Amino acid sequence: MLILIPTYNERENIVTLLRELQTSVPEAEVLVLDDASPDGTADAVEDVSSELSGVRVLRREGARGLGRAYLDGFRLSLADDFEVTVCMDADFSHDPGDVIRLAQGLKAGADVVVGSRYISGGRVLNWPLNRLLLSRGAALYTRLVTGLPVKDPTGGFNVYSRRALKALLLDRIDSDGYSFQIEIKHTLWKQGFRIDEVPIAFTERREGRSKLNRGIVREAVGVVWRLRRFRIRV
Repeated sequence: MLILIPTYNERENIVTLLRELQTSVPEAEVLVLDDASPDGTADAVEDVSSELSGVRVLRREGARGLGRAYLDGFRLSLADDFEVTVCMDADFSHDPGDVIRLAQGLKAGADVVVGSRYISGGRVLNWPLNRLLLSRGAALYTRLVTGLPVKDPTGGFNVYSRRALKALLLDRIDSDGYSFQIEIKHTLWKQGFRIDEVPIAFTERREGRSKLNRGIVREAVGVVWRLRRFRIRV
């Protein structure tokens, strides 16, 4: 199992997260995908990697962003023959203790497992009402426009089988941010892969600032209509 964690200015969270992951999932390897964080996130990961086995960092330069980071991680996961790839945030909004529970969904026959805030048993903690309404509205909007049968299409806590990642044409994935999460799920769904949702408790970040901005929201709106128009991307 390879756990991918994209970072930008997450020094306040990353070391503690890596330690908790080693306790929760000791057999997993972790790849931190850092976008040249000025706060020294990558240096912190390298420092702690001497005491934590299976932890490494990819320092990314040039074109950056969440989607590009995950695509780099997917390529490395495939090259290193990992059967299970986990995507999660660095800010503790995703509970390290849930990784095994989500990954078990692959053994039950799923190709993709989504840690879902918006199915029965899922919940969101410590978000202001306006942000919760925006997120729920985006999820509903995505389902109505694209037909994607996933109640949390923008969620970032996801597990992919090797079979699913191999089917993606990674150089044709165009989007970033929340829209990247939508495009990946939509692409695999249209290719016939099974997507299951598992409830999670999503918690507002412990430290640092959210990366959400208006540009990310605008991009997601545009991607949804592009996916509606181009129903199959192969």
